[in-house]
Amino acid sequence: MSAREAFRMIEAEMNKAIIGQEQVVQRMLIALLANGHLLMEGLPGVAKTRSIKTLSKLIESSFGRIQFTPDLLPSDVTGSDIYREPTASFEFQQGPIFSNLILADEINRAPAKVQSALLEAMEERQVTVSGKTHSLPKLFLVMATQNPIEQEGTYPLPEAQMDRFMLYVNVPYPDAENEASILRLIRSETTTSPPPIAPISQDLAFSARDEVNAVHVAEAAETYMVDLVLATREPSKINKDLGRWIRLGASPRGTLALDAAARAHAWLHDQDFVSPDDIRAVAPACLSHRIHLSYEAEAEGRSRTAVIDELLQHVIAL
Repeated sequence: MSAREAFRMIEAEMNKAIIGQEQVVQRMLIALLANGHLLMEGLPGVAKTRSIKTLSKLIESSFGRIQFTPDLLPSDVTGSDIYREPTASFEFQQGPIFSNLILADEINRAPAKVQSALLEAMEERQVTVSGKTHSLPKLFLVMATQNPIEQEGTYPLPEAQMDRFMLYVNVPYPDAENEASILRLIRSETTTSPPPIAPISQDLAFSARDEVNAVHVAEAAETYMVDLVLATREPSKINKDLGRWIRLGASPRGTLALDAAARAHAWLHDQDFVSPDDIRAVAPACLSHRIHLSYEAEAEGRSRTAVIDELLQHVIAL
């Protein structure tokens, strides 16, 4: 089985298990292929947890779940040194972060001190405890979830944390047809046990990443990505309304995220080069959580994703 065939199989199986969320599934695969992390926002019950658990069953991997709560400690995430009496020495006890696929459930329910425990892990793929550095697995993906409605007892993610997520995905409610399909799916799962599907090896996932890295990005495509990011920093030069709506633009991580995600999107669609359509397809997921809206935009009910969609209409590819 080739790497592309393996990921087609994963995408098909995930779409069977998570009905009506094809875009969410594709964003998860892009994050995996591009070696990035994913922030998923949606109301309870829209299959956010089910998504990452399904992915973990389709790849040979360990799954770690961290339930973020106000009383969580950083050591509950990273692990800590444990004193061993027989040897009269301290031994590092790994926390749940030392898994391949991490579900950071309701990440905004923990205070900043706990959220910051993820910063080093997400950026440098390592954890430092008591002055010692411990490397994380080569296959490492954090998928964080948060509820956009409930604000009581929550702590908004700081900019440094948001910027470390390659992609942002809003998970909508399913439509009526998909809701009925979900009913039938869950009913069948309680009465029959579907045959297990052999998970793909991590080596295949790494081979797929190598192929994604080999996808060609022309100079014109690079210019288009840079123009999009620069437009978020100087929006008034592009459009008067955008100048009123965007208070702060995307960092250079936004450009890097666009490049990696566009190559992964092109690879998933059997292309060996990045086109403007690939860039436009991933731009809302790469940039919407990296911009800051003005009070005016919020008063007008503009969402970050809607503002990026508007920006895409005014920045033209060469």
